[in-house]
Amino acid sequence: MPVSSVATVVAASPAQAAEHFARRLSLETDCADVHDAMQSGTVDFVLLDVRGPNAYLRGHVPGAINLPHRQITAETLAAWPRDALFVVYCAGPHCNGADRAALKLATLGRSVKLMLGGMTGWADEGFAFAHGSEPGTPSATTAA
Repeated sequence: MPVSSVATVVAASPAQAAEHFARRLSLETDCADVHDAMQSGTVDFVLLDVRGPNAYLRGHVPGAINLPHRQITAETLAAWPRDALFVVYCAGPHCNGADRAALKLATLGRSVKLMLGGMTGWADEGFAFAHGSEPGTPSATTAA
């Protein structure tokens, strides 16, 4: 019987798969989980929009603070407790700004998760954006 392209490489054992996916979940979150936390009032993380200020002004996830990845330093993080969990996002899957921010945060000894999908993922979920220079609340529009 022929073997498909899927099965050509043998699947990991269930234990290996559990370890792999648990590790991924320790490093990533998604837009729906961030949105749910905000809606329920259980925001136990700092949401950072790591794009430039002009992109942030045009639209951002409500409640996100703008801290471009190039500006992440021990000094700019001093306002938050050492044990704060940061969640970072950028434009979307085509952008590595969130990865750069996550690397900087981790290198500075900070806990961090990447919000998968970024602005693109947020829009795909149909969630509203805030506009302007403040973290803000959702606007009536659903596109950035």
